[in-house]
Amino acid sequence: MTKVNSLTVWFTGLHGSGKTTIAGKLIEKLRGKNIEVALLDGDNIRKTISGDLGYSLDDRNEHMKRVADLCRSNSENGILSVACVASPTEESREYARKILENMFLVYVRCPLEVCEKRDVKGHYKKARKKEKGFENFVGISLKFEDPENPDIILETDRESVEESVDKLLDGLKEKEIIG
Repeated sequence: MTKVNSLTVWFTGLHGSGKTTIAGKLIEKLRGKNIEVALLDGDNIRKTISGDLGYSLDDRNEHMKRVADLCRSNSENGILSVACVASPTEESREYARKILENMFLVYVRCPLEVCEKRDVKGHYKKARKKEKGFENFVGISLKFEDPENPDIILETDRESVEESVDKLLDGLKEKEIIG
């Protein structure tokens, strides 16, 4: 496997925007290029090292810090990280940028209405009903701040998954992050 020095591809966007789907396809393509890569999915990390956190804004920011710390550790070992976390505030994304030597921010932009239609888990419905555990849901009761300076914007309501992945790969090549 080829080691990639200190790179993190950080996906941000609403629940249901397509972050994890696109990240999975990106990882397939990168592994096809023999690049060592690790997926850091926010939902899975919440089941382990962030299991003690809730969904308040403070807890969300702490969760982002933990994900960023894992990405930094991977980077120090030459492993490309692909992080999929809502990271709804500019503050949380800026924290990640500060501690990560080389971060490529991917804004997976999708209108809330489309994300709600895609929501097979029913999270948005629960959030609108203010069910327990969904009181602080990004896009409903917590605002999602559009990133000020993303490296790339993927429009998943207009682009297919393949188009988004190709656009992302082109962006990584253009910035000479991958060959």
